[in-house]
Amino acid sequence: MAPATLQRNSELMTRRADALPRGVGQSHPVFAQKALNAEIWDVEGKRYIDFCAGIAVVNTGHCHPKVIAAINRQAQAFTHTCFQVVAYEGYVALAERLNQLAPGSAPKKTFFMNTGAEAVENAIKAARAFTGRPGVIAFNGAFHGRTLLTLALTGKVSPYKTGFGPFPGDIFHAPYPSEIHGVSIDAAIAGIEKIFKNDIDPARVAAILVEPVQGEGGYIPAPAEFLERLRALADQHGIVFVADEIQTGVARTGKMFAIEHSGVIPDILTMAKGLGGGTPISAIVGRADIMDAAAPGGLGGTYGGNPVSCAAALAVLDIVEEEKLCARSVSIGERIRGFFSAQAKTFACIGDVRGLGAMTAVEFFTGGDRNRPAPAIADALKSEAAKRGLLLLNCGVNGNVLRLMTPLTISDPVLDEGLDIIGAALSGLAREGRL
Repeated sequence: MAPATLQRNSELMTRRADALPRGVGQSHPVFAQKALNAEIWDVEGKRYIDFCAGIAVVNTGHCHPKVIAAINRQAQAFTHTCFQVVAYEGYVALAERLNQLAPGSAPKKTFFMNTGAEAVENAIKAARAFTGRPGVIAFNGAFHGRTLLTLALTGKVSPYKTGFGPFPGDIFHAPYPSEIHGVSIDAAIAGIEKIFKNDIDPARVAAILVEPVQGEGGYIPAPAEFLERLRALADQHGIVFVADEIQTGVARTGKMFAIEHSGVIPDILTMAKGLGGGTPISAIVGRADIMDAAAPGGLGGTYGGNPVSCAAALAVLDIVEEEKLCARSVSIGERIRGFFSAQAKTFACIGDVRGLGAMTAVEFFTGGDRNRPAPAIADALKSEAAKRGLLLLNCGVNGNVLRLMTPLTISDPVLDEGLDIIGAALSGLAREGRL
C-alpha cells in the first residue's frame, strides 16, 4: 500500500511546524495517503484502523462508493453558483429530506452552512430573531465551536478559550448532569433556576442550547428526564429549545438524532459532521415559524449548501437508510461497551464505560478512584494503540476520557482487530506499571 513517492511523517511534521501556526493541533503525527471504510494508510505505507472517523464525520466510512459517485456526478455539472445567486435543486431536496427526518410533527424549514460552529451561531440568530431576546443558556463542559460566539457558548476554557476573550455577553452556563461526576438532574435544573434568579430574567432568554450527548465534555449522555425538564422550562418561559446534534447526528447514537432517545422535540436542531460524508456542510433545521423570523438576507453564506456537499449529503442519507446504519450503530456500541466492561474487571483504572449507539467513551481514574482523573493513562493508551496501528482520540474536561467513533460501516473483523489492539495496549501498559 506504500505510495509511489515515499515520504516521511517526520519530514512532513517539520514542514507543518514551519508553515502552520502552533494553535492548529494534531492528535497523531501521521499524514494520510489513502483511506477506505475504517482504514487509513499513511505516507509511509503503514495501515491504521480508524476509531476516530474524522471526529464522527465519516459515519458512512472513508470513500463510500455511493458518496464518491454523487460527488463526481455533481462536480462534472457545476461546483458552485452560490445558492443565493443561482439556486439548484439539490439544496432544496436535501432541505426537504431533513425536514421530514427531524423529530416532531410541526412544519419545519432548513438551511445550510459549512461548519458546526456556523450552524450553532445561526440557530442562536434564528432564536433571537424569533423571540426578540438576547440571552442564551448553555452548559458546563459543552463544546459548540471555535468562533467567538460559539466559544462563549462552549463550557471549557483550556485550550479553546485561552487568550481569545472578551466574548459576547448574555451567555450563561448551568451544570450538566453526570452521575459519575456528582451532578444530579435536580442539581442541573437548580443551576438553571439560579441563573434565572441571579443573572438574567427568563423573559430575556432566547434559547437553551444542549448537546443530547456531550462530545468534548466526555461523551456523557443527557438523561431523558433532564431533557424533558429542560423542554418544560423552555415552554414555561417561551424559550427556544436548541439541540446541538453536530457530533451526535446521522445515526451515530443508534437513531438518526440522539434527542430521539428521549422523545423530546427540539425547536431547532443543528447538524454537521456526519451529514456530508467528508464534505463540509452543516444544517439548521427548525420549526417553520421560528426559521421564518429572520428577514431575507439575514441567513445564508457564500458557500453554504455547496452543490457538491448537498449531493454527498443526499447520498449519505440514502446509505444510512439502505444499509440500516442506525441498527448497525447499536450493534457496534454494544460490542465496544461489552469489551470495555470485561476489561474493567482486570484494569481498575477503567472507572466508567458509557455511551449511546456507536458513540462510546471510557473514563480512566487512578486506581479506580473517581476523585483522581487519570489523563496520563488516556494519553498513554492512545499513544500505545497508535504504535500498534489503531487511531483513538481523547476528550473530557479533565482529558481522561477516550472516545470511540468508528465508521458505522466498519466490518466486524476490523472492529474486533481494533479492540484486540486496545486489549494488548492495556496489558502492555500494565506490565510497564503505567496503569
